[in-house]
Amino acid sequence: MKKLFAEFFGTFWLVFGGCGSAVFAAGVPDIGIGLLGVALAFGLTVVTMAYAVGHISGGHFNPAVSFGLLAGGRFSAKDLVPYIIAQVLGAAAAAGCLYIILNGAGAFSAEGPGAFATNFYDMPGYNGRSYSMGAAFLAEFLLTAFFLIIIMGATDKWANGKFAGLAIGLGLTLIHLISIPITNTSVNPARSTSQALFVGGVALQQLWLFWVAPILGGIAGGLIYKFLLQRDGGEEIAN
Repeated sequence: MKKLFAEFFGTFWLVFGGCGSAVFAAGVPDIGIGLLGVALAFGLTVVTMAYAVGHISGGHFNPAVSFGLLAGGRFSAKDLVPYIIAQVLGAAAAAGCLYIILNGAGAFSAEGPGAFATNFYDMPGYNGRSYSMGAAFLAEFLLTAFFLIIIMGATDKWANGKFAGLAIGLGLTLIHLISIPITNTSVNPARSTSQALFVGGVALQQLWLFWVAPILGGIAGGLIYKFLLQRDGGEEIAN
């Protein structure tokens, strides 16, 4: 149960900090943190929770990461479903808190692409471009695959484990810098689900992509590291 609580609170913090920075602070006149700030916020949530509770649960906070670590031989299949449930519940609880806070100022809106930090495709994004379903799928797949390679490499027993959380958090920051203009960045089905539940409509209709692409990408990344990169005897430090 402690592992599941760690996943719940870790995913809660990821959504509350990452999506919260997007909905509260990204567009504030004069002091708005913008794309760089939101990307850094997502990275910081992972860094802080990796060191806070990563030693308890392994610090997944993301169903795609759990699938990827399972494929890479770093995670037990019997824990997969409980972990995913804890992650989705933690993300949904965070989104609920964000919703309540926004409503306290009468500021919640479900209109337009990216409303309430939802993910999207086939709609004009922040740079005015509309990326197709195929482009969005490829971006989410590749970025999640590389995220798993970063995670598995940073937590390998041959790596310096003291810096694993920092490497993983900076990796997530870079991922957001690349893909916020494309899909508003998912690479995490729990994060996508939590926001779409409150917005509904197109966000829910498109949610399938932000489950399928990250999970397939995570599995690919896990397999690539296990069979092409991992040294003999490589293993996760915090399991």
